[in-house]
Amino acid sequence: MAVAHLSRRRLSTTCGVGVLALTLAACGGGSLGGDEDASGGGGAAAEGEETVTVGLVVPQAGVYTPLGEDMRQGWELYLEQNDGMLGCYTVETEVADEGESPDTGVPAVQRLLTEGNVDALVGVVSSAVALGVADPVTEAQVPLIIANAGAEDITKGAASDYVWRTSFTNAQIAAAMGEHLAAEGIGPVYVMAPDYAAGQEAVEGFTTAYEEGGGTIAGQALTPFGSTQDFQPFLSGVESSGAEAVFVFYAGGEAVSFVQQYADFGLKDSIPLYGSGFLTEGSVLDAQGEAAVGVRTTLHYSTELDNEDNQAFVQAYEEAYGELPTVYAMQTYDAANVLDAALEECAGLEGETINAALGELGTIDDSPRGPWEFNNQTPEQSVYLREVAEADGTLLNTVVSDLGVYAQP
Repeated sequence: MAVAHLSRRRLSTTCGVGVLALTLAACGGGSLGGDEDASGGGGAAAEGEETVTVGLVVPQAGVYTPLGEDMRQGWELYLEQNDGMLGCYTVETEVADEGESPDTGVPAVQRLLTEGNVDALVGVVSSAVALGVADPVTEAQVPLIIANAGAEDITKGAASDYVWRTSFTNAQIAAAMGEHLAAEGIGPVYVMAPDYAAGQEAVEGFTTAYEEGGGTIAGQALTPFGSTQDFQPFLSGVESSGAEAVFVFYAGGEAVSFVQQYADFGLKDSIPLYGSGFLTEGSVLDAQGEAAVGVRTTLHYSTELDNEDNQAFVQAYEEAYGELPTVYAMQTYDAANVLDAALEECAGLEGETINAALGELGTIDDSPRGPWEFNNQTPEQSVYLREVAEADGTLLNTVVSDLGVYAQP
């Protein structure tokens, strides 16, 4: 696929609606110019048509707002392409503001369950929110399709029959890089991540896979989460460790600071930097600028994947929103896709019925990420090795290779 797309900064933010706020249309209509109605994409339900009500739980305020907007746009695009329908049902979307913590996200979901009369839930950025709502959705027997949160326990220790995800697990993405670096004989490796659950899971996933493949860890540092602005003391440890490569898990503002400081500290040209894909995903890549060129990451998606479904998705998304899609948009697009397939038989909207249909989907063969399937209610999917490159003034996560199919470790 051509790499001449210009990644543009978003010029507006999501409208400031509250929890259970309104339908997507009440945010001023779909970004694709749909009618201002409650369908979320394709016009109000005609008389006699059955409606499925879906709660879309995404951040609309706080630090995760850009992810929430990407997710909302992925949802809207799928509905626009399918005439506002999932299966044989017209969709009514109720939007709830997840915010940035369980203090806002859990009550948002609870209000959707008690006041929104929802048949299914989609979204959720925060793993803490996902874990916090597992019991309420299970008690209500309303399926939740998580479109981002990556904590292992969501589909492991705290698994629920009613909680699915179309995203990833933290260890899954990191383990793919661990196996790759070990197989290539790259190392010893110094490992860094923020000191919170996601960072710890990524470190464990990478370290286990890397050491099992024969690799040697040169050292490790867990940095204070959300408060580390100066990485120089930690980078000094990298330099003195004898490491031949560095693997990190950072996202958001920390990813921007780390990549820029890694280059400024003079390590970029001497010790290659590797990471989980969130290190260079979405808007952080533009902010990192030239410092990110050459950084290699693993992730289950890139806009540069050379398959027909992805090419169509990227083109439609860019035409609709004036920017390239992110993994967050793709994961929510796929959440709509699997819910569409589950409702295809029109067997009913009871939670048990939808759940059973999700469990019988088999391979999802029309996803922008490539074919994947649910295993333990989380994706078993290809993970790709990516490298940041510049094309016509645009930074892109180009695809180096397909590292193979990975399930949750």
